[in-house]
Amino acid sequence: MSETAKGVLAVLGAAVIWGVSPVFYKFLSHVPALDVLAHRILWSLVFFTGLLAFQGRLREVPAAFADRRSTLLLIAAALIISVNWALFIWAVQTGKTLQSSLGYYIYPLISVLLGTLLFREQLALLQWCAIALVTFAVSLLTIGVGSLPWVALVLATSFAFYGVLKRQMSMGPVTSVTVEVMLASPLALGLLIYGVSAGHDLTGGDPLSFAVLVLAGPMTAVPLILFSYGARRLKMASVGLMLYLNPTMQFGLAIFLFGEAFSSLHFVAFVLIWVALGIYSATAWSAEKARRSAARHVAASGTAL
Repeated sequence: MSETAKGVLAVLGAAVIWGVSPVFYKFLSHVPALDVLAHRILWSLVFFTGLLAFQGRLREVPAAFADRRSTLLLIAAALIISVNWALFIWAVQTGKTLQSSLGYYIYPLISVLLGTLLFREQLALLQWCAIALVTFAVSLLTIGVGSLPWVALVLATSFAFYGVLKRQMSMGPVTSVTVEVMLASPLALGLLIYGVSAGHDLTGGDPLSFAVLVLAGPMTAVPLILFSYGARRLKMASVGLMLYLNPTMQFGLAIFLFGEAFSSLHFVAFVLIWVALGIYSATAWSAEKARRSAARHVAASGTAL
């Protein structure tokens, strides 16, 4: 199997795991969302630490705190991803999976917008049109439904800011997430202590639920590892397109499995967002092809000289 084919399978695997994760957290609806979050953080820490130990890379953990800037970036990332995870778990448990899918649909465009605002990245006219379409769709939902789709906006914005922080880190994704869940572990322990004081059964109430809570660790780790593996072997435009499988699967689960309400207004808003994503993806794909063509041209010119 070629390296490209392996990359495609890895990214698709990550997208599918993320896409079916609402079923995982819906099963745990009888467990308070903050208890589930605590388990997710702590079992992720166990899994990632074990993985780094197996690879002989535990020395990378203290090295991550090489300077004050790196430490602050990691603390901020730990806080943001904890908020993102907590909100996603709560949204699925309370019948808002449709909003979570909306959030991960609009995340790429919010990420692009942040790149423009924070890093002075240039946007093409069509990309601005895509952002305007998403803005209009969200406004339409807000006016029509009578409330702002805040779950979708917070999920998308928090994950976009998380991406901004990750972009400024020099360490690999497995090491950085290991450190992030380690930094978040005092919060997780505090949540579990609070749960005990409130009379919660921290095992989930039965052996199967506890087993699923433990699986929150690999459920978090495996798609990240697959994504990291695939992203190194594929063009970013290709990766971005395949990752739309995640919110699409969440969207399907919300409507067809969880039976969440989906009005004609939702349909119009989602169509506008899908059109916006089509415009954005086509633009990104075209830019990637142009960049690679220019790189080949420069390489050929250098060879000729």
